[in-house]
Amino acid sequence: MRRTEGKLADGRQILYFDDSPEAPPRTAVDQRDLTPAENTSQIRRDPLTGEWVALAAHRQTRTYKPPAGLCPLCPSTEGRPTEIPEPGYDVVVFENRFPSFAQHATAATATGLVPAAPGVGRCEVVCFTDDHSVSFGALPVSRIRTVVDVWADRTAALSELPGVEQVFPFENRGDEIGVTLSHPHGQVYGYPFITPRTARMLEVAAAYQAEHGRPVMGDVLAAERAEGTRVLVDSTHWTAFVPAAARWPVEVHLVPHRQVPDLPALTDAERDDFAEVYRRVLGMLDGLYDRELPYIAAWHQAPVNTGRDLAWLHLQVFSVLRTADRVKYLAGSESGMAVWINDVTPEDLAMRLSSRSSHRTVSGASQ
Repeated sequence: MRRTEGKLADGRQILYFDDSPEAPPRTAVDQRDLTPAENTSQIRRDPLTGEWVALAAHRQTRTYKPPAGLCPLCPSTEGRPTEIPEPGYDVVVFENRFPSFAQHATAATATGLVPAAPGVGRCEVVCFTDDHSVSFGALPVSRIRTVVDVWADRTAALSELPGVEQVFPFENRGDEIGVTLSHPHGQVYGYPFITPRTARMLEVAAAYQAEHGRPVMGDVLAAERAEGTRVLVDSTHWTAFVPAAARWPVEVHLVPHRQVPDLPALTDAERDDFAEVYRRVLGMLDGLYDRELPYIAAWHQAPVNTGRDLAWLHLQVFSVLRTADRVKYLAGSESGMAVWINDVTPEDLAMRLSSRSSHRTVSGASQ
């Protein structure tokens, strides 16, 4: 992989990650007339829950569902410059023009009962391919492997930035998820706090470790592999399974067999193996309803400065689609009380996904 750094017209950083070191040089210049975007992000802490909430009103003007011919994530062409100046690319990362968090956030702080501060952090866009019509699961294993290295690179880089406490790479796909740009892409958030989900998981991990002397994810992984009914893929370094207490109608966890805190800690062999396993899992998911499944793929990794001995890196992939044409909406119990009620049993989902793995292939993909 080759890494090339550049700047966009408004000063934002752009990074090209090429599959091969022999790829053409990345020298294109952004010719657009852009002024630096104002960022008024701020965070406020809810005094009733202790959780931080981000406010980013400037995001109301962000690009919303443009036609394919006006996609800002496609390569630039003559007379139609985009966010990516080059005429083609493998993987590209750039600073989001409409970020929820940024190093230059300038929002005023509040006082009194509700603590507030500028939303200092970082938000990046990760474009997985220059092909507008392809999906992540249709990428060759070699490209997925490049993306893994990109996630690790950005986790390490954002972890060094002032104010960043947690790094979160993720992908949203599909209209039902609320995606506003259909080009295959993901994002990386650098939060200025530890997220509520991660804080709770670390709290549970600490209590389990104190009581049993072992990491809770290690015992969950061993139990799933031993029982086997919810396991989808069990490879040399990774196991993919439907969790026994799944919240979502479609949910799969990909867990490394070795406890590591984050993506940079993965070995080359573990990264190679993940690329193979993940592609198989995405094929199962797209085969479930014989359509591209809308999903969120969320990397859970250790915060920057705490809990690194307790965290166990894993990828959670989930979908709101409970049948081929019915969406699981978060209603009163889920939205009001955070108590999930799942319409699908994990065992049934695992059986249906496994049955699709033997005859489902992803069109347009190559090894």
